[in-house]
Amino acid sequence: MLHQSTTTLDIPTPGRGLVEITRPVAEWVAAQRMQTALLTLFIRHTSASLLIQENADPEVQADLDRFLARLVPDGDPLFRHRDEGPDDMPAHVRSAITAVQLSIPVTGGRMVLGTWQGIYLWEHRVRAHRRQVVLHLVGE
Repeated sequence: MLHQSTTTLDIPTPGRGLVEITRPVAEWVAAQRMQTALLTLFIRHTSASLLIQENADPEVQADLDRFLARLVPDGDPLFRHRDEGPDDMPAHVRSAITAVQLSIPVTGGRMVLGTWQGIYLWEHRVRAHRRQVVLHLVGE
């Protein structure tokens, strides 16, 4: 018989950059005691996103953030929406071209992540925020 569990993680961010959330997600998944399942993560914001990426070398996350800053710079005159400052619309674009939802299989009660993979919340705004990530687990 299939079971479902949901929760919401409240994640503080220090401002723009990647915040690893693998540990709290893995702890919640383990506590659900499902052996075979599918985990869905969804971020409830339009200026932050989710990412699975290497978690061994912090330069990977820094390089990704620098690349996105080059691709979608703050204060670009192309953007008219600036209600919350010069990083407002660029944060929305960064979120639109990355992911707001992830799906991760669970086998043997653990997420099936690769050796160097971690789950990240990618904050696209310059100042600190509190972000909500909804977790939904379906399985047995």
